[in-house]
Amino acid sequence: MTAATPQAQVPVAQALPAAHGPGFGRLLLSEWTKIRSVRSTLLTLIIFVVVSLGLTGLITWLTVRAISAGHADRRSAGLLADPVSFILGTGLGLGQLAICVLGALVITTEYSSGTIRASVLAVPRRLPMLAAKGLVFSAIVFVLGEAVAFGSFFIGQSVVQGHSVTVGPLTRTITVSLSQPGVTRAVIGSGLYLTVLGLFALAFGVIIRHTAGAITTVIGLVLVIFPLLGLLPYSWGAHIHAYAPTVAGQLITADHQQSGQLLTPWQGFGVFCAWTALLLIIGGWMLHRRDA
Repeated sequence: MTAATPQAQVPVAQALPAAHGPGFGRLLLSEWTKIRSVRSTLLTLIIFVVVSLGLTGLITWLTVRAISAGHADRRSAGLLADPVSFILGTGLGLGQLAICVLGALVITTEYSSGTIRASVLAVPRRLPMLAAKGLVFSAIVFVLGEAVAFGSFFIGQSVVQGHSVTVGPLTRTITVSLSQPGVTRAVIGSGLYLTVLGLFALAFGVIIRHTAGAITTVIGLVLVIFPLLGLLPYSWGAHIHAYAPTVAGQLITADHQQSGQLLTPWQGFGVFCAWTALLLIIGGWMLHRRDA
């Protein structure tokens, strides 16, 4: 009778990494695979590019044509007063909604399809999974957002450059260039704003976990609630409005500071980043505490 062969013992040090799940590099690759394999991601990004670039060219061209025909109005006055903000705001103002939708979808689709359970089983430590998802998503939005911001600027510049605008007694030939003070910062800042906005929407997706609820909440805040805070009376109302997340964040997209503005562009962007970081911390805590 032969003696039983003793089984090889796996050292504890070698078993620990498996218990903690894959390394962070593998998490980044996994999140990249998940994001690019979902059809809604590509569709939403296409909508973002088409809406942003298309509306920038269309609205800017229509405004210049109306001015040439002698139909000066409030929009043409805005083009004369701040052409850079006019160009960047026409298309990106609506294009940002696609980023809000995408930010919520990145996480809520995993809950609606049930794939979040597989993700949690593969990565028991949920916070690194959320960090990897946020890094991959923000990298995608940053690259595409900067490309669209510069594309929108050059499209608008080609339309308005050299046109004379007359509003009342004031006539000026519009000249827009990246070399002008604050213009390059405003264009780059537009991409930075879109990146943080995507993470802002992602945080609400983690907290709410329901696609329709997260999208409705983010768009309602960005388009309705935060702008309406400007109607609050007295100085405390002005401060509340100035420190609202997207209101403060959008300051980075302007080439110069308006009179009476409480925050500088970089201070406003910092406020927006702080709000987003706080929401991501809350979302990470809830992701860690709740069942998938």
